[in-house]
Amino acid sequence: MDRWRGRVALVTGASVGIGAAIARELVRSGMKVMGCARDVEKIKKLSAEFQSEGYSGVLVPFKCDLTSEEEILAMFSAIKAQHKGVDVCINNAGLAHPDCLLSGTTSSWKNMLDVNVLALSICTREAYKSMKERNVDDGHIIHINSICGHRVINNPDIHFYTATKYAVTALTEALRQELRETNSHIRATCISPGLVETEFGPRLYSQHSDKAATLYTQYKTLEAVDVANAVTYVLSAPPHVQVGDIVMRSVEQPS
Repeated sequence: MDRWRGRVALVTGASVGIGAAIARELVRSGMKVMGCARDVEKIKKLSAEFQSEGYSGVLVPFKCDLTSEEEILAMFSAIKAQHKGVDVCINNAGLAHPDCLLSGTTSSWKNMLDVNVLALSICTREAYKSMKERNVDDGHIIHINSICGHRVINNPDIHFYTATKYAVTALTEALRQELRETNSHIRATCISPGLVETEFGPRLYSQHSDKAATLYTQYKTLEAVDVANAVTYVLSAPPHVQVGDIVMRSVEQPS
């Protein structure tokens, strides 16, 4: 990670869970991390915590609603003005609603598409523009995907969410192809974890406390830091090595 010391990374959804864990590891490695979320107060607390722990990098909080392209563009403009631009973009933010295909609400489907697919694509486009205009040819764009981006699990609650994650799998490979066509050495990776113990489950089943209570008790799940370690692994790979996808799960996860 030495070559990334002092460089700028954007982490979306950085206030809790996987995003907060990624921010921690990058700041620990000496990066300037732009952490964005709607709840910016949590990121401010993390920033102060990292500083008190003596990490060599810094976490800069940005308030941003990723369902608003206007707010995303304003965030990138602020990063450009204050820190010149983005060298690493980690599209971590994502959400799910338990709205199945036969009876789900259109508003929930749109919300998942807005965050999981459109916001990811807008941030990717703007990160690439930032790198290109500064002649950064060793940047990295990392999508935090899901094992649901590779197989359809027999759970109607996450079928539409699964469709958005299949889109992320396709978008990652398409991005790699487009970068290759431009003779760019910017890398594209997606990381696809199985079940990770975070706030994701309780939020998914906020109206179904019984499901939320049992989600993480059936077997030992992954932890957020496991995904963060996968991020530092791909960033640490030599510049000529393209890690396209990492599919990871707990050894106890049945499928």
